[in-house]
Amino acid sequence: MNTPASRKSRLPLPDEPSVLDDRSRRARTERMSVLALGEGLYEVGSESDHTYLVDLEAGRCTCPDHVFRDARCKHVRRVAIEITAGRTPPPGKRAVPCGDCDEPVFVAEDAPEPVYCEEHTLAPGDTVRDRETGDRLTVVGASDLRADSVEIPEAGSTVAEYGTNAGYEPDVPVVGAVYPHARIARNGPVPRDLRVYTFPRTRLRKSDGGESAGEAQPV
Repeated sequence: MNTPASRKSRLPLPDEPSVLDDRSRRARTERMSVLALGEGLYEVGSESDHTYLVDLEAGRCTCPDHVFRDARCKHVRRVAIEITAGRTPPPGKRAVPCGDCDEPVFVAEDAPEPVYCEEHTLAPGDTVRDRETGDRLTVVGASDLRADSVEIPEAGSTVAEYGTNAGYEPDVPVVGAVYPHARIARNGPVPRDLRVYTFPRTRLRKSDGGESAGEAQPV
């Protein structure tokens, strides 16, 4: 699992702290850390340096308060607070860093990597930069097919095997893109300049759109 543990910290009380019972108050004001283990299980590091296992979906905890009093303890409540605040993945999800910006993204536990946050997910029409050359391209399609399973007929190799792609993971998805500097003839764009090139997703980084693009050149 890639999910990191939260830092052991206290949380601020809501605007009306008087409505909180003692366990809810302690769930917020005591220093705790939460680590998602998968399958609805969470490891909670307490202020007293003890570690407890929480089964959130069953509402169970290994702490004495739950085991001997059958209480909805502060550890179960803290896990719920962290999930509601978006700091910890809910059951069935894990946190993975975005392949472009490293911000955590909550995905299904069995989701393949790399994954991307909403801001860096590629779609047709998006502008990207080639990490190898710095060239600007426009995305025409994003596939779920792996780079080691897509052939480049002209090269006699897969996208993963192509020479300049050697430094990128072979099991990442393939993205198709075109260069925006097509040459324009009297009867329209020169066909070879509209060729779609295929890249491993990790080779492309999403552009902010403010960078200048090459203009189409007449021939």
